[in-house]
Amino acid sequence: MTSQLRALPLDDRLRLVEDLWDSIAADQQALPLTDDQRAELDRRLDTFERDQDRGRLASEAMADIRKKL
Repeated sequence: MTSQLRALPLDDRLRLVEDLWDSIAADQQALPLTDDQRAELDRRLDTFERDQDRGRLASEAMADIRKKL
């Protein structure tokens, strides 16, 4: 099967990856959180509720990243 996938044009393989990723994202409710993941999410939510830091715009973060490249 891998050789069949490699034989596909790059655009088709990218489309398959996107479709596969979308299907995983749609089914994410089926994956239970571990206790550690749940604790980390609770910690982050508590921190947010305490300081209300909404972060910054993605465009600002991307600009900073591009400056460092």
